[in-house]
Amino acid sequence: MTDRRTGAKAGLSRERVLDGALEYLDTYGLPALSMRKLGTHLGVEAMSLYRHVPNKGALLDGLVDRVMQLAFTGLQDPPAGAWVPWMRQFAHGLRAALRAHPGVLPLAATRPVNSPDALLMSERWLAAMRAAGLPLGMAMDVINVIATFTIGHTLAEVGQTPGHEGTEPDLDQHADELDPAQFPNLTEIITTRAGLDFDTRFTSAVDILLDGYAALSRPGAVS
Repeated sequence: MTDRRTGAKAGLSRERVLDGALEYLDTYGLPALSMRKLGTHLGVEAMSLYRHVPNKGALLDGLVDRVMQLAFTGLQDPPAGAWVPWMRQFAHGLRAALRAHPGVLPLAATRPVNSPDALLMSERWLAAMRAAGLPLGMAMDVINVIATFTIGHTLAEVGQTPGHEGTEPDLDQHADELDPAQFPNLTEIITTRAGLDFDTRFTSAVDILLDGYAALSRPGAVS
């Protein structure tokens, strides 16, 4: 049986705590999360969690870190000159991780990635981008822009209002209210679904952003 005071027999670790918190968010949402409830979910006393995350703030930061780690799973450092496909893979990996755990979206949008683990991860990203040929400042810009766009796009795509999940408005809800004479474009969008494909929009926007930075990084480019 598990020692509920220490979680020893449960194999409790920082990774297990964070994965358990992701599972909890997926089921109950962010407003319901507490150290006590997470401990119950993992089958341990809440105090045992503090051996792995010192407080709830660290838990929330860790959840953002964990999703970033999931986004980089299987992604090797880019070879020289190949940072564009590497960043493209990161963007799609981050979107997939956030879509799988949408409860983390409000945290990813509001909590900077600055925990000790996250700082090590950021250092690795920057080193890889510089080794692939980008100046340090541009490398930081590219990472921030791609991460921020991906979080914002996914938040608009699948995000929910904390504490009011399921109440988010949708354009289709107004389909029967729109007068085609007054709203011909919106009516056509609802009918044809033109411009409503999140996958196509995301892919195109990421490619445009990366192509733009790639052009700026070329020798002789005017910024």
